[in-house]
Amino acid sequence: MRKLVVGSFVSLDGVMQAPGGPNEDRDGGFQHGGWLVPYFDEMFAGIMTEWTKRAGAFLLGRKTYQIFADSWPRSSDPEEPLNLRPKFVASRTLEKLTWNNSFLLNGDVAKEVAKLKAQAGGEIQVHGDLIDTLRIWQFPVVLGSGKRLFGEGAIPLSFRLVDTQQNTTGAVLHVYERAGNLKYGEVEVGQETVVFDAQSSPHSGGGELDE
Repeated sequence: MRKLVVGSFVSLDGVMQAPGGPNEDRDGGFQHGGWLVPYFDEMFAGIMTEWTKRAGAFLLGRKTYQIFADSWPRSSDPEEPLNLRPKFVASRTLEKLTWNNSFLLNGDVAKEVAKLKAQAGGEIQVHGDLIDTLRIWQFPVVLGSGKRLFGEGAIPLSFRLVDTQQNTTGAVLHVYERAGNLKYGEVEVGQETVVFDAQSSPHSGGGELDE
């Protein structure tokens, strides 16, 4: 079983839109494109390179595919993983993919991704239901607007922190592994703290409390 791994760059207020350049994504009139670039350093570049080499395949949406396909084929590195390894693209509008080793996911994307996960091979990196690992770089900026890593309708899940690092410019890397369903709790002054799982939570409409 392969892992589906999400790597993302976010601001302190959770914005992930257009970290790499002014014209990367101007949806919604976003004017802060390129906000990540001042925080690059050798540690950041080294970690990102190491991550990419771990990938057995990449899972991309249309916009990310188009951005990557416009730049990565120009890489001077003949061993660049993004150029050599399979790229699976979820899109309802693209009909033809020109970047080598790129494949359109047809039909139900969730089912197609589940099939990819069931195959043998290295991790599938997403550049999300079915997520096993989150690698989040958080940067010391507040943007105030823009697309968030998790929007409305995200499936409630729990994660556990397995690693954290800080680079020289103040960006912090958090690595989380999936830890099951969301848990809830209740605390009252002078009483024992109560923690309950999703099934027995008052949010589910019934069940006993697990102390």
